[in-house]
Amino acid sequence: MLKVAVGHSIDPDALAAIDEVIEQCSQSLGGEVPQAGILFTAIDFDHSLILERIQNVFSGMELIGGTTDGEMSSVLNYQQDSVTLMVFCSDQVKIHAGLGRGVSTDPIAATQQAVEDAQRKSKLETKLCLTVPESLTTSGVGILDGLKQALGENTLIIGGTTADQQRMKHTYQFFNGEVLSDSVPILLFAGDLLFSSGMAGGWKTIGKVGVATKVDRNILYEIDGKPALEFYLYYLGAPPSDEYPLAVYEPSGQRYFMRAPNGYDEHTGSIRFFTDIPALVNVQMLEASREELVLASETSFRKALESYPGKEPMAAVLISCAARRHLLGTRTQGEYQTIKAGLAKNLPCCGFYSYGELAPLEPQSETYFHNETFVTLLLGVK
Repeated sequence: MLKVAVGHSIDPDALAAIDEVIEQCSQSLGGEVPQAGILFTAIDFDHSLILERIQNVFSGMELIGGTTDGEMSSVLNYQQDSVTLMVFCSDQVKIHAGLGRGVSTDPIAATQQAVEDAQRKSKLETKLCLTVPESLTTSGVGILDGLKQALGENTLIIGGTTADQQRMKHTYQFFNGEVLSDSVPILLFAGDLLFSSGMAGGWKTIGKVGVATKVDRNILYEIDGKPALEFYLYYLGAPPSDEYPLAVYEPSGQRYFMRAPNGYDEHTGSIRFFTDIPALVNVQMLEASREELVLASETSFRKALESYPGKEPMAAVLISCAARRHLLGTRTQGEYQTIKAGLAKNLPCCGFYSYGELAPLEPQSETYFHNETFVTLLLGVK
């Protein structure tokens, strides 16, 4: 058995909002006691009050979550300035939370601590890791590398980094009753769990392929031995923007993950991105229409559904990028609406808009860190 419930409120008062969310979840659970949950909220709520209320009502529930750039659920579809909670009950699946602190100081140690913290609570083999880590104080790539080292190659890693509605000042992560920054909270799933993932962006390549010949973490200095800014100006006639992310090809050269520009330096000709780019990889410009961006959510969901190993999924976690929300504007709600028709009528869904996404390029492949993508995670039991 796996029972999943979702609550969602747009009440601006933190206590009223979380009480409404808890009531919705409690009604759906029908007396069952949740063992774990994920919480997504806007940045301006009283998060300590919200967590305290959850802990008082669902005593002993292990909880992670964080602040967002927008929220979505099967209850209220897409919203901003809202609170949404997904909770899990199961006698077949074990779900445990872990936390790593001070990720900017040592991401390897922080992720190792989070994994050890969660795994010591269960002797079953970990199958899935869901994470909502810090985004502004450290590299998302470093966090992912640390999780891969700690979990091994047989555990799927899915997640999104926390956000603060484009203010770029501070984000918060949640772990049980704590409100934190610079941390890595995780949920580890073990037992008779069925799951699948899908990812899509809606972007298409333009121009020629170049080589990132000089890179320092998230700063790209040269492409093909020339200033990276020249590469953008040649194809766009304009400086870099999130409307034209960069495709970064994996070693096989067949697939790519994306990096979104985050500023540039005219003096050095360098471009700053939201997270790291490997050296000497092939890169290429990308573009997309608003329609193509919206339809990508449907592609993401379809990929996950086609690779789902069971009959029907029992829950969905959805993660989209804050840059996509910025580009789509009033059409952002279309991302959820396009997949809603394909969802089972009562399938619980919960998700948020992040500053970076963690997901495989294709189902059952290695997880990469992405910008400007839409990620679907489907869950169920045997």
